[in-house]
Parts: sequence; C-alpha cells; structure tokens
Amino acid sequence: MTQDTIKSARERMKKALAHTTDQLRGIRTSRASSTLVDNIRVDYYGTPTPLSQVAQVSVPEPRTLVIKPFDMSAIKDIEKALQKSDLGISPSNDGKVIILNLPPLSGDQRNKYVAKAKEICEEGRITLRNLRREANKDTDNQLKAKDITEDVCHDLHDDVQSLLKEYEKLLSDVFDKKSKEILEV
Repeated sequence: MTQDTIKSARERMKKALAHTTDQLRGIRTSRASSTLVDNIRVDYYGTPTPLSQVAQVSVPEPRTLVIKPFDMSAIKDIEKALQKSDLGISPSNDGKVIILNLPPLSGDQRNKYVAKAKEICEEGRITLRNLRREANKDTDNQLKAKDITEDVCHDLHDDVQSLLKEYEKLLSDVFDKKSKEILEV
C-alpha cells in the first residue's frame, strides 16, 4: 500500500512534467521547428483537429515552415487557424502549400518568450506541489485508518518530498534548456 502511494505520485509527476514540456514546445525560438504548430487546431469539417492530422509540416530552411495539406479544400481553414494562433506570423499561401517565414526575434520578443516559458514552468511547479499535497494527504489517511505506523507515514512524507525535489530539478533543467534556445541568436 505504501509503495503504491509513491508509485502513483511518481507517475502523476512524470505526466505533469511531460505536459509542461509539451506546452513549452509551442513557444517560438530563433529557429523554425514543426513543434511550433503542434498545439494549433484547425476547424476541419466542423471539428477542431490538430494541424498534424490535416497537413504535413516540414522545415526546409532554418527560418521557414512549410505546411502541405493532405486535403487541398482545407487550406483556407489551416490559414485561418494559423492567423488566429499566437505565433504572430502571417502565413502565405500559393494554393498548394502554406509558408511561414519566421522573422528574427528582437531582444524584447526573446525576453517576452522567456517570461512566457517561465510562467508555464511555474504552473508546472504548482501542479507538482499539488501532487505532493495529495500524496501526503493519502498517506495521512492511511495513518488515520491505522494501515501504517507514524514512522512509516513520516518516511513516506520524506520520500514524496524527495520525489518532488527530483521533478522540480527536471523542470528547472527543461526551463533552462528552453530559455537558452529562445535567447540563442
């Protein structure tokens, strides 16, 4: 029962870290990447559909994204979705593909993107701390039910705390890497 608490907390923290990492992929860096458009949803026949399911995204040059729809009738919908997104890039359409030319980031834009990344990581930290609180509450409930002793409860609290520190460190590493990518000229 006690190891189930730790195992569950670890799995949930792993998912929280993966979610935060996915969110960070959508933040623009100095280089083009197909992950920039991963979170964009296209209104495809009335259904919000991930862009990757309606088009092929490629990076032919360091500052260019090319989006080729699988269904040419969706090209206008894809263009609308890109214009509505917070990428801040105007797509150009030649009838067959959509081209996104990423202009170089100014220092001010870089700082804004780093601040956005920091905000996303802080939300991730809050999630991790909430998961710690839930695991500790579960442990306390086991103690109240006399399923575990006070010593075991105390040890579990320590294990959950060290697990939190481990995942906070991983999250900090992810943030540092993303910040470096954003600030890279």
